[in-house]
Amino acid sequence: MYRILRKRQLTSDIFLMDIETPWIATSGLPGQFVIVIPDAKGERVPLTICDIDRSRNAVTIVYQVVGDSTSQLSLMNEGDTIFTIVGPLGRASELIADHNEHTRVLFVAGGVGTAPIYPQAKWCHENGIACDVIIGARNKELLFFEDEMRQVCDHLYLMTDDGTYGEKGLVTEKIKQLMEAGEKYSECVAIGPLPMMKFTSLMTKQYGLKTIVSLNSMMVDGTGMCGACRVTVGGKVKFTCVDGPEFDGHEVDFDEAMRRLAKPDAKKYPIATADKNHSCNLAAAVDAAMTENEDGRPSKRQRPAEQDPLQRIHNFEEVTKVLTEEQAMAEAKRCLNCKKPMCVGQCPVRIHIPEFIQAVANRQFAEAADIIANDSALPAVCGRVCPQETQCEGACILGRKGEPIAIGALERFVADWKREQGGSRTCPTSPTCPTCSTNGKRVAVIGSGPSGLTCAGDLVKMGYKVTIFEALHHAGGVLVYGIPEFRLPKQKVVEPEIENLRRLGVEIKTNVIIGRTVTIDELFEKHGYSAVYIASGAGLPKFMNIPGETLVGVISANELLTRANLMHGYDEEYATPIFLGKKVAVIGGGNVAMDAARTARRLGSEVTVVYRRSEQDMPARREEIHHAMQEGIVFAFQTNPTEIVGDERGYVSGMKCVRMEMGEPDESGRRKFSVIPDSEFLLETDTVVMSLGTSPNPLIKSTTKGLEAESWGGLIADEKGATSRKGVFAGGDAVSGAATVILAMGAGRTAAQAIDEYLKEN
Repeated sequence: MYRILRKRQLTSDIFLMDIETPWIATSGLPGQFVIVIPDAKGERVPLTICDIDRSRNAVTIVYQVVGDSTSQLSLMNEGDTIFTIVGPLGRASELIADHNEHTRVLFVAGGVGTAPIYPQAKWCHENGIACDVIIGARNKELLFFEDEMRQVCDHLYLMTDDGTYGEKGLVTEKIKQLMEAGEKYSECVAIGPLPMMKFTSLMTKQYGLKTIVSLNSMMVDGTGMCGACRVTVGGKVKFTCVDGPEFDGHEVDFDEAMRRLAKPDAKKYPIATADKNHSCNLAAAVDAAMTENEDGRPSKRQRPAEQDPLQRIHNFEEVTKVLTEEQAMAEAKRCLNCKKPMCVGQCPVRIHIPEFIQAVANRQFAEAADIIANDSALPAVCGRVCPQETQCEGACILGRKGEPIAIGALERFVADWKREQGGSRTCPTSPTCPTCSTNGKRVAVIGSGPSGLTCAGDLVKMGYKVTIFEALHHAGGVLVYGIPEFRLPKQKVVEPEIENLRRLGVEIKTNVIIGRTVTIDELFEKHGYSAVYIASGAGLPKFMNIPGETLVGVISANELLTRANLMHGYDEEYATPIFLGKKVAVIGGGNVAMDAARTARRLGSEVTVVYRRSEQDMPARREEIHHAMQEGIVFAFQTNPTEIVGDERGYVSGMKCVRMEMGEPDESGRRKFSVIPDSEFLLETDTVVMSLGTSPNPLIKSTTKGLEAESWGGLIADEKGATSRKGVFAGGDAVSGAATVILAMGAGRTAAQAIDEYLKEN
């Protein structure tokens, strides 16, 4: 799909490419950027759009060879296909929004920054706005786009450090010369290396000339998930990909930005391996002897085998194994088959739990799989990551005096058995089969996480034509970028679940940013959708806002997990690096904190989890806490960070903390806490991972008129998922904030039913 239409070498290490990409060519604007991945193992590379040719459905990018991925890109030729290009991302140039305020613009370009300056200068030319352009480079060989710029600007000034071409000197000298000569500009736009933009901004500030800079080079992910592009602007922390990439140059903390951009060398992890042939020393299997009750039911809960902790910290293989057939049947026979099963009422998707368990007890595994499939699109996922202990298993009557039925382990067993038998759902049990008949109405689902996948699966069974739009290059949402391989294998588990939905008739379009590539209004007006379900999740990471958070070595759990899970950063065959130190501190007590800590442990770091409450108060699953402790992760309970300390280079060197004292429960039931006086101490660490929760990305709300949201960012929807916009529904983390996979799935099922009712009436 992403075919290279033209390639041109501009300098010894700078290249231009025209790439065929209809969606981006249709909606892209000057100032926006794209994420390019050359091949399946490449890194996500942010590049500002240089030009757009809508007649050819093509965008132009210009890049400099600075690493493995751009080097790989430079080896590709016309006719080759790029693995992925995502966009457009970021806000369009401020010039477009405020064009009536501009009479004459001064553009300042440095090095490869000449490329993103060109479309803005071209736009000014096409819209009757006068502009001058200054291009700076070390020497003549590094200059490019001279002819192109002359066609769109009034005056072009070329500056070289060595004087081999144009005028000798820096761009700031030319700015000073123009201003001293009385030239008048309404705005300056500077794009290039951070030092150039810094000194340009300092120079223009002397003359009171408003200056906009583009911080595209700060970007990592580009969709607002990782928080790696944090920058301080006007004393406040901004995300470059969400709030930018353009900012007021007079308010940017360039020194901090330059420190953050100077990443430490990516650590090599000889003890971490992706070797699928690794032979693990499994923990001893559970005792096979089963004590039976008087009615013949085994009383002992069956437990699957696990990898030995000393072995599993050296690999990313799944920790917990599946039950054997004998174990599964023995466990199923423990079920009382209650007439009023409380477990079903506590399952957000209302799986008929006793029925599938009885089928397992009778060795009718295929029938059990069909029963689960009627209500769950992701049984192999749910069986692994859902908190059954607080939901279905928590309601099991056997748990009142002993141990509840291992419902999650049985669900996983059935799903894995079905997959290994080659089973797939090509025609659901619903009388309306999408492969046989459809009602002709189209529904768009935004996001391919658990809520979106569930809603899409239910709707397609009802006869609707469903398209899922996913922002990343891989479908699955949090299932692929957030949950580690050792808890949820991607190729073995997630991929087959998604493929099942494709077989049902669900269409999945990746690399589509709703609100940028296409808006919700356009889905209705231009693409013929009758309803929209927003399941975009909550991927925007939160930080503590304590001193030192912008030091090099402070990252979000989202960034660490995305690099490891989605981009396979732990595998040396992939280009994405992971930046971790020897001693890692993970702040937080939820499942994401456990995932981040256990990932860092497998990458060779010593890990300490810092949590301000007690162990009993941790929201993470007991199983995950237990596994983390087994793996040698240290827990600092009732400890709260107050400041991150850095060295003279701006790198993390430690973290100041205080001890906390637990008190009585508040109205919510959680115990209050307070600081113990004179308890401050310094925790030695060189990497701090923030795992404090996430919030919804504001992009969809900001680009959809009439769509109401809470003050914290969550979309407002009623109990059926209906929002303030007619025909637009929402659910999962986009409404509730970060929650569990199964709750998101429950919201998807509820919304599917509501959408069906709405479309039958409209």
